[in-house]
Order: sequence, then C-alpha cells, then structure tokens
Amino acid sequence: MTSLTRLLRRTHPLIPVLHRYMVFQLIRRDIRSRYEGSVIGLGWTLLYPLLILSAYTFVFRAVFKARWPGGGDSTAEFALQVFAGLVIFNLFGELLGRSPRLVLEQPNLVKRVVFPLEILAWVAVGTAMFHGVLALAVMMAALVWTGAGLTPWVMLIPLVLACCVPYMLGLAWLLSGLGVFIRDIAHAVGPAVSMLLFLSPVLYPSRALPAFLQGLLWLNPLTVPIENLRHLAIEGVAPDWQALAIYTLVGLAFAWLSYRLFERLRPAFADEV
Repeated sequence: MTSLTRLLRRTHPLIPVLHRYMVFQLIRRDIRSRYEGSVIGLGWTLLYPLLILSAYTFVFRAVFKARWPGGGDSTAEFALQVFAGLVIFNLFGELLGRSPRLVLEQPNLVKRVVFPLEILAWVAVGTAMFHGVLALAVMMAALVWTGAGLTPWVMLIPLVLACCVPYMLGLAWLLSGLGVFIRDIAHAVGPAVSMLLFLSPVLYPSRALPAFLQGLLWLNPLTVPIENLRHLAIEGVAPDWQALAIYTLVGLAFAWLSYRLFERLRPAFADEV
C-alpha cells in the first residue's frame, strides 16, 4: 500500500476520495426518491423558499412595516436580503432535520460491517447542497430581474458554500451518532430549527443588534456564511476573509471531533437499530 493510499484512508471522512462514486450515486438516489411520483418534482425545491419568502415579506413589510437597515424603503431590497439568509438557513435546517435519523433509517446498512456508514453524512450534506444551489439560482435570477444586477464577486459564492461543509458534516456525524441512542433528539430538532431562524441574521442584519449581542451572534454557525453571501451577491463587495478562514478552521476541528465520536459509537449501532 502506497503512502498516498494510507493518507487517503486516514483523511477520507473529510475528503471521501475512496467512496466518491458511492456518495454520488446515493445523493442521486436520495434526490430522485424524494420527488418520485410528484407532479411538480424538483419544482418544489424552488417553490418552497419562494413561498416562505413571500410569507415573511408580507408579514414584516406589509404588516409590521419593517425596513432593512441601510436599504431604504425598498420591498425588493428587503426580500433579497431575507432570501440570502434563507438560502443558508435552509441548508442547515434541512441537514439538522434529517441527521438524527440518518443511521436509524438504514438498518440493513448498519449490519453490514463493510459499509462505510460515515458517508451517510456526506450524502445528507450533498443533498442539502443540491437544493441550496437551486435556491441560489433563483436568487441570482431575482437580482437580475429587480435590476440589482450581478457583480464579479458572485463568482466567490461557491467558496462560502464550501466553508459550510465542515460544520454541516460535523453536525451530521454528531446528531446521527447520538440519535441512535437518544431518540428524543429527533423530536427536539424541529423546535430547535424554528428557534434558529430567529437567532440567526436571516430576517435582520447582525449590525442591527446591540454591540454586546453581535458578539454572541457571531458564535452562531450560520452568521458567517449568511453575512458573506450578502456581501458577495447583494452588496457586491469582498467577503470577510478573516472570518471565513476562522470559520473554516473551527468547522474542520468540529467535524473531526464529531467523526471521532461517531466512530466510537459505531460498534454499538447494530444493537440499537
């Protein structure tokens, strides 16, 4: 066995080189099965965020007369800013919603010793990213349609999504591993995701909060990607490179620790599933 192969085997939880074909096939199967038999099909991926955006825009703009700080009285500006937040929130929300049952829903795979259960996290992340990219396409079209336009900085949006991957993997490994033994996690995630919407800068910018609360808000793993997506897509300015770098490094550490915990718990999965 070459040194390269040994390195790939040690790092494949974070870089699934050895199982990339299997991961791709499972993601494709996951997406197809989700919309199988549906009349609208993948259209739901685009329709759902638009419906949510319409509801929030109506409530906060028409009812509460809310304005986006620095955005004047423009409804289009408010909607675009909220939509940028929803893109990232839905990425994490979808992943959190399904992670506690990732292992529980695959009893046949759990009992196969040779199956790499750790790639289930990659499948969940890949599916969430697929839906996120479609939502981003809608957002780009909305920017053009409203006259806001696109700047060259939008080319760096994939970088923001890539920075989310370590955190998402860590959450998937952590919740899927613990979810096998603590079934209440699956029930607690729903309310937690609802709270996360209001504890993240989705419906408001971080600068709208008092200074002492802004520091706490940056501990939220959604804050950095949301704010930087707005920088790139809507404001047309450079991202916060330092924040992205720190966010990625912390995410990698979190992902590795979560994977180690997942591997420690894995021998007992078969007895619990």
